Formats: sequence, structure tokens, C-alpha cells
Amino acid sequence: MADPGKMEEGLAHEEGAPDQERKDKRDGKVEKEEDGAADRIGNDKEERVATTQVEQQNLEEQPLVKQKTKRIATLDAFRGLTVVLMILVDDAGGAYPRIDHSPWNGCTLADFVMPFFLFIVGVAIALALKKVPKIKDAIKKISLRTLKLLFWGVLLQGGYSHAPADLAYGVDMKQIRWCGILQRIALVYFIVAMIETLTRKRRPTVLEPGHLSIFTAYRWQWIGGFVAFVIYMITTYSLYVPDWSFVVDNDDEATRYTVKCGMRGHLGPACNAVGYVDREVWGINHLYSSPVWQRLKACTLSSPGSGPFRENAPSWCRAPFEPEGLLSSILAILSGTIGIHYGHVLIHFKGHFERLKQWVSMALGLLIVAIILHFTDAIPINKQLYSFSYVCFTAAAAGIVFSAFYVLIDVWGFRTPFLFLEWIGMNAMLVYVLGAQGILAAFVNGWYYESSNNTLVYWIQKHVFINVWHSERLGTLLYVIFAEIAFYGVLSGILHKLGIYWKL
Repeated sequence: MADPGKMEEGLAHEEGAPDQERKDKRDGKVEKEEDGAADRIGNDKEERVATTQVEQQNLEEQPLVKQKTKRIATLDAFRGLTVVLMILVDDAGGAYPRIDHSPWNGCTLADFVMPFFLFIVGVAIALALKKVPKIKDAIKKISLRTLKLLFWGVLLQGGYSHAPADLAYGVDMKQIRWCGILQRIALVYFIVAMIETLTRKRRPTVLEPGHLSIFTAYRWQWIGGFVAFVIYMITTYSLYVPDWSFVVDNDDEATRYTVKCGMRGHLGPACNAVGYVDREVWGINHLYSSPVWQRLKACTLSSPGSGPFRENAPSWCRAPFEPEGLLSSILAILSGTIGIHYGHVLIHFKGHFERLKQWVSMALGLLIVAIILHFTDAIPINKQLYSFSYVCFTAAAAGIVFSAFYVLIDVWGFRTPFLFLEWIGMNAMLVYVLGAQGILAAFVNGWYYESSNNTLVYWIQKHVFINVWHSERLGTLLYVIFAEIAFYGVLSGILHKLGIYWKL
């Protein structure tokens, strides 16, 4: 007989067999379902990866769409301020000599105009060239703009245009003036922009930590500025300046004057190396015939204003001198270098505080250097010579004004009070030609009644401003502010609304 215990065990086993089989089948089914789910998940992942790769490939094949960046309004406002200052000092400086160019050492309101132009040109170079990826295209753009600036400079300030007072045009090629404001801007723009372009592959794309990293990243710009500084300083203090002479044509006869020099390192009007280089390179007949030193006390009793020469005035008082000459323009490259540094800070530092820290610290450093050099008589501040202390002082002023505009306009949003400056800055070249060079006034003066002195411009200036205020000085100032600066602000605003800009 069979053991009952085993029989019970057998029954239990036989009865549990179908349950275990069903359990094994269910486990197998679950495993298969899990495997199927895993396969589906893997397939989905592969499909998503493939889709992503296709989309990425399509994006790479499509042309990149440039995102429109926010325009820094400070640039236009600063440029507009510089043009406004030029119109103010040029047209009201005769009535208020204190704002006109300093006759020699020192710095007045008019003396800030040129370095302010070069400063904002440098800032604009940094922002503009980063939008031109190809070096060949950048070089072409730089060369073409330089030629345009030279052309307009010679045309407007070479003697061909006699606007606005004289309605005649034309210049004797024996006396054409080769240098001028736009010519200096062209030289500085070309040198600074070419260094920026040709050294693009030699600088890092990301700055290293540290306050001086912005300087080391753009070391080639500073090397270029240092080379200009060395050339200027060595030439100014070591070049021997011999005696020289010039001829003044009077109505009846020509008188020759001789200036005794025979020295080196002289920083006075008569025997400086800056004037000597221009006389040798350009020729004395091609220099500016009415230099501001004629307003010195040694030359006229009307100083600091213009007036007849003293009877015992030195001979050099009547001599020509080029304020935008070759040697002084070489050191002006340093003004553009400082400007492009501010542009580099604008590109690499995104926080307002970091930008302002970089800008203000450099401006204060330059200001300290300028004050020390000037008040120790080591290197006086002098616009005519474009001395190193003058570069530091005006660059510091430009940096402080630029930083103040940035805080007011772009940080705090006080944009409305400066809109007219922005509009003028957007059409700076147009306002410079029409306003600062008097082309529009000359056009209006061409329509006169009976006499060339009886024009709409002269009538408005005399009857609306001078006679009403019973003061020629105050009337002239108000005329410049309201009939010129305000007029060009409104005109620039209208052109801005119409989307019309004149750019070289």
C-alpha cells in the first residue's frame, strides 16, 4: 500500500502543478510584455534621437538668422552731443571767446570736440566690426569708408567751399589745405579698425578672470597706441627745428617773415616739432592760415578774442599752422584706442555695474595722469600740439560723460530729454555737413534780395534775436541754440521717423 503521507504529498503536488504552470505562464507573459515594452522604449528613444539629428542637420543647413540686439542709445546721444558742441563753439565762439579754442596751453569747451569724435569712433568700431565675420569684407569696408572721409574732408575744409559767408566756390591748388577734421578721423579710423580686424584670430573669444583681462585680450590695440605714443614723443622732443620763413600776401605787396628757432623739444608756438613736420611734409602754403594762436596776448590786445596784431607782435603770429597736422594726428590714434577699449567693455561685460566700474576707473586714472603732467609743467595740456596730457584729459572727460549718459539713458531710462541728441547722432554726418560746415546756410544765403548781406539767415539773426535782446553776444548765442541746434534736432527727428540716414 502506498504511504498515505506520500499520497497526500503527491495529491498536493498534482493539484498545485496546474497552478504553478499557470503562474509560470503568467510570469513568462509578463517577462515578454516587459521585454516588448523595453523594445518599444528603446525604439522610441532611437526615433527621437534620429529625429533630433535630422532637425539639427536641417538647422545647420539653414542660414543663421541674426537676432536683433538692443541698440545702446548712449552711443547716438554722445555722438549727437559732440556735433552740437561743434556747432555751438564754431558759431558762438566768436561772441564768447572763453568757449572757443584755447589760443595755446589749456582746454576750453571747443577743445573737447575733436577727441570726443575720435572716442566715439573707437567705440563704434568695436561694435560694428564684430558684425562683419569675414576679414576680407571688413578690410574692404574700412578702406572704402576711409576714402569717403578723406574726400569729404578735403572738399569741405580744403578751401573749395567758402560757406556760409562767401557764395563763391573753388580753391587754388597751390594753397589747398590737405588736413582737417574728417581727414584726422579717417586716419585714426583706418589704423584702429585695421588693427581690430587683422588681430581678430589672435585674441581669445572669452575673457579670463581678472580686472586686466580686457587689456591683455586686446593687447595689439594697446601696442598700436603705444607705438603712436613713442613716435610722437621721440619726434616732438628730439627733432631739431631750424629757422624758417613764410610770406604774407597783402593787397599791394608780399612780405617775408623769418622765425628764429634752432632748437629741440620746444613746446611754444614758434619752434615746435609738430609745426615743423607739417611744413616739411605738406608745404607751408597748404597749412591752416588762421591759427588760434593769433588770439594770444603776445599777438593781439584783444586776447582772448580776435583782433588786430600788435605793432611789436612776434613774426610767428602771422604764420600758418595746421591744428590737424600729421604728427599730432599720429598721437590722436591713442584717443581712438581708448574709445575702442570702452567698446570692448560694452561687448564683454553685460552687467551695468561691471561696465561702469571698468569705464569710470579708467577715466579717473587718465584724469590723474593729465592733471599731474599739466600742473607740473612736464607736458602741458595743448590741443594744437595734441599733447599726451591733452589726450589723457579729454579721454577722461569723454569716459565720464559717456558713463553718465549710459546711467541716465540706458540704465535709468531717462531717454526723452536726450532724444534730440540721439536723432542728431543718428544723422551726425548730415548735420555736420549742413550745420557745422554751413552748407545749408550758404544755400539759403544764395537767395538774397538786392545785396548778398540781405538774406533770410541774416534777417532772422538780426531782427529776431540780436535786436530783440539788444545784445549781439546774447542774440548770437540764442540764434545758435534755437535757429541752428534746435532746428537740426527737429530735422534729424523727422528724418529718423522717415528712416532716412546718411552714413559713409
